[in-house]
Parts: sequence; C-alpha cells; structure tokens
Amino acid sequence: MNKDKKKDLSGKLAEVVIHGMQEKKGNDIVRMDMRNVNATLSDYFVICHADSATQINAIANSVEEEVYKTFGQEPWRKEGHNNGEWILLDFVDVVVHVFKTEKRSHYGIEDLWGDAQVESYQSA
Repeated sequence: MNKDKKKDLSGKLAEVVIHGMQEKKGNDIVRMDMRNVNATLSDYFVICHADSATQINAIANSVEEEVYKTFGQEPWRKEGHNNGEWILLDFVDVVVHVFKTEKRSHYGIEDLWGDAQVESYQSA
C-alpha cells in the first residue's frame, strides 16, 4: 500500500475513533499525530477520559463498534477492560487510550510525546 493511501486510511480510522468517543461523551478528546515523531509505530494516538469505570467501558465499546461498523476491523490488541482505569485499544495505525480522569494526568501521555501535533475535539 502506498504511503498516501495508508495516511488516508489511518486518518479516517482516527476520525471514526473520535466519533465513537463523542457518542459516549468522552472528555477532552485529543488526536496526536505521531507520524513525524521518532520511535513510534502508530500514525495516531487518540486519547480521552471519563469519571467512572462504567463510562470508560462504554466509550471503549462505542469505539470498537464504530470501527467495526466502518472498517470491519477488531483491535489487534486490547488491555484494561477489567480494571476500569485505563483501556487501550490498539488498531495498529491508531492507538486509543481511554483513561479515568485522575489516571490521565498521572500518566501524562500527551507530555511524553510532546513532539506530536495535537488536535482537540469536543464531545457531541
């Protein structure tokens, strides 16, 4: 697959992920463009947070449903569904992080990858 085609697909995947987060009122949704950051394998990180384990799970489920509906794609890997504090969905080109509010600031993913271009989105 050529580079422009991959870029279009990963960008569209990130948009679908954001839509899934917005559907369940994810807070402070951020898309980090990782394509020009050294030592990263994914094109985008998409991050949000919520105040309860119930909402965190609902957001992650919504993201999975929207991606499957649009692309027929399951996450390559998923972590954290049992702890309700940080769910990671790895779609290879797009990695999704859904945090409990206090865990997001504790881990500071956005600060770790300060070279990434960041865009913010509001919940619908």
